[in-house]
Amino acid sequence: MDLLDEYRRATFAFESGDPAGAARLLEPILAAEPHNAAVRQLLARAYFNSAQLAGAEAQLRVLIERDPSDHYAHHVLGRTLERAGRFSEALPHLRLAAAMKQHDDYAEALRRVQMWVGKHGGRAAGAA
Repeated sequence: MDLLDEYRRATFAFESGDPAGAARLLEPILAAEPHNAAVRQLLARAYFNSAQLAGAEAQLRVLIERDPSDHYAHHVLGRTLERAGRFSEALPHLRLAAAMKQHDDYAEALRRVQMWVGKHGGRAAGAA
């Protein structure tokens, strides 16, 4: 298997709107190159975009463990936890991302989750 060609195929699948297909292509690449942050990040994004939130969370936590200053990984982990209804867990990651880099998407996600936590105490939607 030519890993670079497979990575290009996975990138094309992701950019063409097939995140689940991209994830399937990326998984064996990551197995062969477990320290490749670019592959891990694209896999996390593919999992996020295909609603495989546990997979996204696992990949993002590895990225953050290896590089705690990765603002993008903190942002996407925060968004993943938000999407899973885990607002209180999302908040610290969104705060870190917004503090590390000024970006409209980071600020908007932080505002949204802060508002939710303020209104609901961090409980998931529908929780009693």
